[in-house]
Amino acid sequence: MDVKEAVRAARTYVIDLFDADDITDVGLEEVVFDDDSSTWRITMGFARPWDKGKPLHILAREGLPARAYKVLRINDRSGVVESVTDRLIKMSD
Repeated sequence: MDVKEAVRAARTYVIDLFDADDITDVGLEEVVFDDDSSTWRITMGFARPWDKGKPLHILAREGLPARAYKVLRINDRSGVVESVTDRLIKMSD
């Protein structure tokens, strides 16, 4: 699978998995291929309705809304999403 296929798979999976949460603004944030495990680590960001109007602390002065970030691990050979985990953003002073 190439990077575009992996990203499409991740996006489709996130939209389907979080369908009940009525997510919006789904976007690609980061892509990493792990040669050792033959997996893609793809970070997708999105907004949920209850986060609208809540600024991220780090970006508050820019007025950007809060977003959720999820890291999907996708098996390169099978295309199967093996896990979905939170991507925690470090807050700076």
